[in-house]
Amino acid sequence: MAVINSGSNALAAPEGAMHADDVLAAYTWSAGDCFRCATPQVPTVSVGEIDTPSGERYDIRACGRCVVAMEAERQRWARRHGLAYRPGELGAS
Repeated sequence: MAVINSGSNALAAPEGAMHADDVLAAYTWSAGDCFRCATPQVPTVSVGEIDTPSGERYDIRACGRCVVAMEAERQRWARRHGLAYRPGELGAS
């Protein structure tokens, strides 16, 4: 794994995956709680929304470490299926 330093947090990208800094630069970040690792109040990006039966809408957010991991899986999936991969599309419809 390649280790990338981003501020005070080191991010690891699996071998063959796009460089973590390139993946992170594809998103707009703001403070929030990560749904995947449950880290509170860190830089996060919106990766989706949940609409409840009562009509409320909740934003689903992920931190940098989790975004890198999810993007690496997207890249592996694209390779397996012979498709082009472009980072920055988590949560895109």
